[in-house]
Amino acid sequence: MQFKKYTKQRNESIQGLRSFKDTLPKNIKKVINKKGHIYSETLSNWKYLVGDNLFEVCYPKSFKNSNKFGVSTLMIMVRRGHEVDLEYSKKEIMNKMNSFFGHTVVKKLRLISFDDEKEIMHKKKNQVDSVTNSKYKKKINDVKNEKIKKSLNELNKVFREK
Repeated sequence: MQFKKYTKQRNESIQGLRSFKDTLPKNIKKVINKKGHIYSETLSNWKYLVGDNLFEVCYPKSFKNSNKFGVSTLMIMVRRGHEVDLEYSKKEIMNKMNSFFGHTVVKKLRLISFDDEKEIMHKKKNQVDSVTNSKYKKKINDVKNEKIKKSLNELNKVFREK
């Protein structure tokens, strides 16, 4: 019986570095190729796929592979006000993705809009003010050692400032 020498499965020891994917069994490779490969490649090449203008206002959220109930769908998060720009370039993005992967990967793009970053940053600042909520403040006050209690309160103040 002859063995194929150039298979991706590891049959003999190879000196040097191997990619992580090549060291995995065949069953796990199929799962990675099916689910994670398309999304990870889309993330790493997103600027090329959509262009510079759309790259600043949108990003891919998730990828759902086709099954017996639906077609393969890429969900894209779009900043409010730029949905029309992305809507007009949907076909171009799908064509670029399919040509990039070499076969029909995406049949449908779904847009989800989100608020502007300034509002999100404003919400985060409000959350930072109350780093330690009342439950933890009670626990800090229950600590018997005064030095530890004082250092925890100082740590809370440092987090509030940032």
